[in-house]
Amino acid sequence: MRLVTHNYLQSNVKGTEKGYPLIIEATKIELEESPVDYEFLQKLLPKLKYDALLSAVQQIRSENNDIILLEDELPSTLPSDPDEALLRNLHKILFDLHIVEGHLKCPDTARTFPITQGIPNMILHEDEI
Repeated sequence: MRLVTHNYLQSNVKGTEKGYPLIIEATKIELEESPVDYEFLQKLLPKLKYDALLSAVQQIRSENNDIILLEDELPSTLPSDPDEALLRNLHKILFDLHIVEGHLKCPDTARTFPITQGIPNMILHEDEI
């Protein structure tokens, strides 16, 4: 699962008030480099929930400190016109970092959703709908 996917997922368990952002508990992470598409990134950024992305990066770093090696640290707020270095860093985090195994945890209910072979299973049980 890429962090761009994580940025849009939320828990829909019955009784959940917000269910976002999901907490990442990764047990296996891989870094797979891919070409940077600056134009696509520029179009994606307005739709991105940047504070949730920063939180996800912190969670991954706390468990796997050496996996995310960036040119510079990410700013606390996303600039309206990011430079090329920031776009490269965002690309690396959003598209090159793959959570292969682990769990996503709802911040409201603590319900966990497994990540298996890079695919998050967000299917709810009948009593959770």
